[in-house]
Amino acid sequence: MQTNRRKFIRNSMLGLGAMTIVPGHVVFGKPGRVMPSDKVNVAFCGIGNRGGQILKDIMRTGLANNVAMCDTDMGAKHTLDSIKEFPDVKQFQDFRVMFDKAGKTFDAVVVGTPDFSHFPITILAMSQGKGVYVEKPLTRTFQESDLLMKAAEKYKVVTQMGNQGHSDGNYFQFKTWVEKGIIKDVTKVVAHMNSARRWHGWDTGMKTFPKAEPMPETLDWDTWLGTAQYHDYNKDFVNGQWRCWYDFGMGALGDWGAHLIDTVHEFLELGLPYEVDPVKIEGHNPLFYPQATTLDFKFPKRKGMPALTISWYDGVDNLPELPEGYGESELASNIPAASTGQIEKRKLNPGKIIYSKDLIFKGGSHGSTLSILPSKNAEKVMKNLPEVPESTSNHFKNFLLACKGEEKTRSPFEVSGPLSQVFVLGTLAQRLNTKLTFDRDTQQITNHTVANELLQGPPPRKGWEEFYQL
Repeated sequence: MQTNRRKFIRNSMLGLGAMTIVPGHVVFGKPGRVMPSDKVNVAFCGIGNRGGQILKDIMRTGLANNVAMCDTDMGAKHTLDSIKEFPDVKQFQDFRVMFDKAGKTFDAVVVGTPDFSHFPITILAMSQGKGVYVEKPLTRTFQESDLLMKAAEKYKVVTQMGNQGHSDGNYFQFKTWVEKGIIKDVTKVVAHMNSARRWHGWDTGMKTFPKAEPMPETLDWDTWLGTAQYHDYNKDFVNGQWRCWYDFGMGALGDWGAHLIDTVHEFLELGLPYEVDPVKIEGHNPLFYPQATTLDFKFPKRKGMPALTISWYDGVDNLPELPEGYGESELASNIPAASTGQIEKRKLNPGKIIYSKDLIFKGGSHGSTLSILPSKNAEKVMKNLPEVPESTSNHFKNFLLACKGEEKTRSPFEVSGPLSQVFVLGTLAQRLNTKLTFDRDTQQITNHTVANELLQGPPPRKGWEEFYQL
């Protein structure tokens, strides 16, 4: 069976001209597009925890049919709500089997799985001409994001990364304010996420991964591991705990960075930094993320815009200095609840502070709009603020409408791929606890051999190599 799967994957990677499995509603020769009058047939990978939330949001649009569901822990408690709601939908534990047996029935794939497992599902879907919605961050390694960006260009499919605020108020406001010259000459951005994380309080002297534990009967552990290096099962690897480990997740930066600096990155055309400096690493451990981190990402001058530094703060008590007149810190109401419950409200809630030559802007997370801190310059600007257009669709509807050819996605891989690569560089600085110098032209880390090798990451496990051979 495994040999057949490898042949299937290899054949699917040969290119559009050799494809034997295509969506049933492809029109005009363009993959990933369905007739405007039809609903989009969707397969869901990951149907519990965050994946279950995305499934509900996609179906709530009224634009999708749920035709297949896949989860490596199918039948576990966190998947039961989705199973009960869609009892007649085909179920799979291995996405490769789902593509093999049901690939002709769906036009698009939604990936709501752990960070490290995004890549193989996504690249396979794209190679078969299917639109893909992938939860943030796009990938866990620099190379994987690069491969997905190249695949998007090659296969011309609809792509969307799930930083949902990219379809809400902040997206349209930031875009308009940049175009109209309200946001200009930005030299510094502070992004902060200071709530307690899953690994806070762990023993920072830990030298080995957790010991093996009895595995739940519902879990296909080998498929859960996917391309990742082998680890024995432990409850601290699954159901959100994967976010704690460098081998599986992207820590606080990968989790929240896409909701805090996404518009800054896109509309100020930042690209990739030339330096990442771990100004503060508290509780460093080579296996899991720090107890607190301050990172400086340094970007050069660009298209008439000045050099810019993004300072990232995480850790409960690792708070940035606030500018005069900052006022209260508001918690955005549209932040999805984590599997461990809604994010707690703190003295300083997740947000950003944007420093320009003449103005200081204050913002929250996700789709929260910016405000301008009081000053004489602000008084003049506030009298002539431009009108900001309303969003025509939320992030999920935007993806489905794009699959139907009616809109363009707002966080396609050409936009979200470089953003995710910024996070990868940040997590490497955390992991190695050292400053990294990055050559933006060659896309190589020039001052640290190990860090440069980690841009690609360790080779995939045996049997999973095909996904990297486009």
